[in-house]
Amino acid sequence: MSMMHETFAWELEPGIMLRGDVRVYADGERKPVIVLIHGFKGFKDWGMFPYVAQRLAGQEYAVVTFNFSHNGVGAGGTEFDELDKFARNTHTLELRDLGVVIGAIQDGRMPLSQEMDADRVMLVGHSRGGGDCVLYAAEYPEDVKGIVSWNGIADCNLFSDEFREQVLEDGVGYVANARTKQQMPIAASFFEDLTLNQERYHIVKRAASLQMPALFVQGDADTPRLVEGYHRLQEEAPQHRYVLLLEVDHTFGTKHPWVGTTLALEKAIVLTRGFAAGLFERERIGLEMD
Repeated sequence: MSMMHETFAWELEPGIMLRGDVRVYADGERKPVIVLIHGFKGFKDWGMFPYVAQRLAGQEYAVVTFNFSHNGVGAGGTEFDELDKFARNTHTLELRDLGVVIGAIQDGRMPLSQEMDADRVMLVGHSRGGGDCVLYAAEYPEDVKGIVSWNGIADCNLFSDEFREQVLEDGVGYVANARTKQQMPIAASFFEDLTLNQERYHIVKRAASLQMPALFVQGDADTPRLVEGYHRLQEEAPQHRYVLLLEVDHTFGTKHPWVGTTLALEKAIVLTRGFAAGLFERERIGLEMD
C-alpha cells in the first residue's frame, strides 16, 4: 500500500488562490484528519513540511497542507513572487482560509475525502501557524478535537512598537528575509486588523479559555520572544501539555531546501503523533460510550 497524494487549487475571489495537498494511505477506512499550518514567511512546501506531512500521516491519518492565500507564494510553490499579497496578509485572512479548508473537509469537497473522518480533525501549526491554531480552536471548538503548536507565537504582533508606528504612518514597512534576501512588505492593514481584534486575537487569553486538549512544543534555542511566550502560555493556560526541547531552534535544525531530518524534528513528530493517538482514542471511546 502506497501513500496517495492529491493537490487542490481553489479561487476564493478573483486572483486569490488557496492551494494545498492531501496525503493519505488509502485503504477504504476513514481516518482522522491532521491539518498542518505554516507560519510567517513560510509555505506548505518549505523544507520540512512535505516530509512532516508524510510522517504525520503514517498509515493512521489523512494530512492536509495548504498555503495561506496571502502568504506571498504563487503557483510555482517555492518562491515569494506575490509580495503585494504578502503585504496585505492578516490574521483575519488566515483564519478565513483555515475555515475554508476545514469546511471543505466537513462537506466532502476535499480531494480524497472518502478517506477522511470529518468529525475527527486536529490542527498542527508552526510559528505563526501555531497561534492561528489557538485562535481558530477557541472560536470554532466544534470544528476541531485538539491542537498542537510547534514553536508557536503567543502574541500576534511580532514587531516592535517603532516598526508599527512607522508602518501606520507610511502605509508600509519592510522586514528582511534572511534566506531569500528579499525585503518583505508589511502593510498598515496588518496592524489595523490587530487593533480591531485585540481581544479576539489575544492568544494567551484564548489558550487559557480553551477546553480541548492542546500540546505546545517549544525549542529553547528559538528567539527569546517565542520562548518567553511559551512560558507565558504555560503560566496562564496550565491545563494544556507543554514540552520544551533543549538546544532546538525555530525550525528544529532543518533548512530550506530540504536536506534531511534531524533528531529534534523527529522528537516533535513523535510527540505530535503520540498526542494524536491519545486524542483520537479518547474520541473513539467517547463515541462508543454514546
